[in-house]
Parts: sequence; C-alpha cells; structure tokens
Amino acid sequence: MKSNNTRTKRFSIFLLVCVVSIGLGWLWWSDGIAPVDPANNESVAFVINRGEGVKNIASRLAQEHLIRSPTSFYILVKILGIERQLQAGDYRLSRTMDARAVALELTRGIVDVWVTTLEGWRVEEVATKIAKELDIPEGEFLKHAEEGYVFPDTYLIPQDASPAAVVRMMRDNFDRRVTEDLRQAAEKTDVPFKDVMTLASIVEREGISADDRPVIAGILLKRLRAGWPLQADATVQYALGYDPGEKTWWRKSLTAEDKNIDSPYNTYRNTGLPPSPISNPGLASIRAVIYPVETGYWYYLHDPQGGVHYAETIEEHNANIATYLR
Repeated sequence: MKSNNTRTKRFSIFLLVCVVSIGLGWLWWSDGIAPVDPANNESVAFVINRGEGVKNIASRLAQEHLIRSPTSFYILVKILGIERQLQAGDYRLSRTMDARAVALELTRGIVDVWVTTLEGWRVEEVATKIAKELDIPEGEFLKHAEEGYVFPDTYLIPQDASPAAVVRMMRDNFDRRVTEDLRQAAEKTDVPFKDVMTLASIVEREGISADDRPVIAGILLKRLRAGWPLQADATVQYALGYDPGEKTWWRKSLTAEDKNIDSPYNTYRNTGLPPSPISNPGLASIRAVIYPVETGYWYYLHDPQGGVHYAETIEEHNANIATYLR
C-alpha cells in the first residue's frame, strides 16, 4: 500500500513538473514572439543581404528591436517552413508586428531591387542594365546620367525610383567613395580633377589588373605632358560606338580606318585628352591616376591573352607588336 502511495506521489510530482514546464515554456514562447512595442507603429527599414542565413537575420532583427527573441524567431521560421523563402532586399517593418508577421513579411518579395554596374561601363551600358532591372526607359536614364560619374557598384534601388533619383543615388555614392582626402591628393598634382576622371576612365578600359593600371596611368600622363597623342584604343572604341556585328560598345579589333575616325575622342588623331570621360571608372583606376607609377616606358600593348608589354622606345614597341600581335 505504501509503495502505491509513493508511486502515485511521484507521478503527481512528475505531472506537476510537466505542467509547470509547459506553462513556463508557453509563457517564454508567447513573450518571445510578441510585438516589441505595440504602441510604436513607426516604419523601420531593414535590409536582408543576399545569401544571409536565418540565424543572422534573427540576430540583426533583435538588435534593431524588431523582434524580442532571435531564438523564438528562428524556431518560428522553422515551424512555418519558410526558411528558404526569406528573400534578400529592403523591407519596411514596424515594432507593432509580432514575430510571425515579421517572418511572413520577409517572404513577400523585395521592396527594392539589387542592381550591379561594372567598372568601365559607359553610360549606355548602365542604362541598359537599369532598364532591365527597373521599369526605367534607357533614354530617360541617359537624360540625367553624366559619363564618368555613374559610380560602378551594387545598389539597392526602390522599384518606383525615378531616373533622376537613380542617377542621384549613383552620384552620391561617387561623392562618398571618392573621399575628400583623395580629392586633396588630386589637387596636389598638376592635373585638374575633371581631367583625372577622364584619364581614369581611359585607364579603366586600358588596364586589366591592379598592377598594370598605375603603370599605364604613368605612361599616359607622361605622353600628355610631353604633348604626345595618347593613342589609347579605348578612346577610339568609344568614338565608334555600338557595334551591331559584335553586339558590343567596345569593338575588340580596330583597323587603321577605325583609328582615323574624325572624332574629338580619337586620341590617335588628336593630342591632349578627350572632351570628357569615356567610361565610368572604379576607385582603383581613379587612384592609379592620382598615384601613378613612374617608369621609363612610353609605350604599352596587350597581347591576345591580356598580358601587358611595355617599351621605352618605338623600336622596342614595334618589336613587341611583331612578337605579340602578328
């Protein structure tokens, strides 16, 4: 009889512990998924980066006080089965939303669009990319874009952004990335900043690696100061424009006729710089012009594999042409 009472007592204690544990667990869960501040309906911007995992998203949501518990949010996402449905992008959340509402909101699609533009693209190429990703006609974008200052980068752009707003975003990024220190360093050279940008746009197209860009910049600066024509193929490519045969803005093979095209951008026929940039350079090419590498070279060429070959004299340059381009 005593043994039965003991078993009954133990079972009662076990049952009580289970009930208390379930109750405490429910209180923890309810608190963890509840809104952070039901009285604060202020909109808060939250960005999910591409490839970002749920644990990191949950952690950042908690840091922004958009959820109470990252653990509860993570478990909730698992229970809802939406882990793979959370999408990268820019969202507008509120602290009045509970964790379930936040999780579901992050699956509803991107408010903004990720757009990447590349170093060395001309504005027409950027316009094509913008038109593809956003409902912005190329011509409308080109009305506002200035060659050389549409900074190449990855942007998160509102789907309803106007052409002017997109261009302004890119120009503002240029102003941030090309720092005041960099501009002051440019002022210490004998090249005005607008010419730095034009040279950088040429270096971006003529250079291939971080090592060769400062050397090529030094050669072009030396030729410019000596009154020599720059003879940069990229400027002729820019002058020729779109090639429907090759379906590119940058024709690969230039003929003697091409190099004789009547254009202020043709640096084979004209000395000095073109009237304006020929592409949108990245920071490395801008820095290459401000901090060039001085050498004894006056000439350079690229072989078909992309290797750069320098020469101090025309004889050496002609020998390089015979060796690598014929």
